Amino acid sequence: MALMPKRVKYRKAHRGRRAGKATRGSSIAFGNFGLKAMEPAWITQRQIEAARVAITRQMKRDGKVWIRIFPDKPFTKKPLETRMGKGKGAPEFWVAVVKPGTIMFEVGGIGQVIAAEAMRLASHKLPIKTKFVVRHDYHE
Repeated sequence: MALMPKRVKYRKAHRGRRAGKATRGSSIAFGNFGLKAMEPAWITQRQIEAARVAITRQMKRDGKVWIRIFPDKPFTKKPLETRMGKGKGAPEFWVAVVKPGTIMFEVGGIGQVIAAEAMRLASHKLPIKTKFVVRHDYHE
């Protein structure tokens, strides 16, 4: 099941800027542990799904996983061996815009050791540097 919006106002979007740090979604809101982005990126729906599977497998379906990012930006591409011009390409897939400081995944209901390992495995599926973070008021 691919993550993508049900409907969008416009089929094609501008590329935008990746500058700046995240102010929203930069603290743990649901679980006790999170995976924080340390650099800006576009994360594809396939990367999100691969990371989610890695987390769920490591947790052996215990606890709960929250995905805090959603791919709502269309990524367009022109067909191969096409000359320049003739407008913008067709939407190929969807990406989530992630800025440094964004909490991408959260887990709860499991121990810190298992959570850290699950997040480590998930980080290998993502194209950016990440950091394992613990909720500030958490203690086992």
